[in-house]
Amino acid sequence: MKAMRVVMVMAIIVAVTIGMAVAQAPAAGQGGGQRGPGAGAPGGAPGGAPGGAPGGAPGGGRQGAQGGRGARGPALSVTSSAWPDGGEVPAKFAFSGGAPGMNVSPSFEFKWFQGTNAAEPPATLQTYAVIFHDMSNPGRGGTTPDTLHWSAWNIPGTAKSLAEGLPAGDLPDGTRQGPGIRGGSYFGPGAGAGPFHHYVFEFYALDTKLDLPATATREQLLAAMEMHVIGKAAFVGRYHQ
Repeated sequence: MKAMRVVMVMAIIVAVTIGMAVAQAPAAGQGGGQRGPGAGAPGGAPGGAPGGAPGGAPGGGRQGAQGGRGARGPALSVTSSAWPDGGEVPAKFAFSGGAPGMNVSPSFEFKWFQGTNAAEPPATLQTYAVIFHDMSNPGRGGTTPDTLHWSAWNIPGTAKSLAEGLPAGDLPDGTRQGPGIRGGSYFGPGAGAGPFHHYVFEFYALDTKLDLPATATREQLLAAMEMHVIGKAAFVGRYHQ
């Protein structure tokens, strides 16, 4: 009897020891063992808060989906009543030299969106700039990949649109027209008979006003805009005679 009691006591001790070891072991899904440098908090992805995406708030979200860069700000969109984006440019807005065009600059509307919802422009918005070029035609002598038709900058950030038929030179609101085929003024599409040429208006939203003379080159304009672009949109037109 005494020997049986000893055996029972030993069995109880072994069972308790095994139970304690199991209770202290890492739960399934926690990876087991020690977490090395950079490992996340329990229940989260590496570097994230508990239950969250990397770098994101609990429960995940867009910030995590964007690689921890934070939520994107509003996006710029540009529309025009002159023709639909990607559509054929009416003769009214084409160069008139030897063609039926009137060389009138088209109107554009500036809109901002957060996803699919209309939004206010960024608080840092100061000005807009536009570069208009023929993507289908190389520059003179083939030294550049396109033909610059027109450019303008310091369009006020408070502007909701760009009016049709801009006159040449600096405008009363501070808009400055720069390099292009006819420097200081709009020069519309002028492709001759044959395949369509594709003309692109590139709009830039900037957090600064540019201190550039009207005689500045496109390269100088792009250099001045560097690190100041907070939004961009493009509008395309097709044209040939």
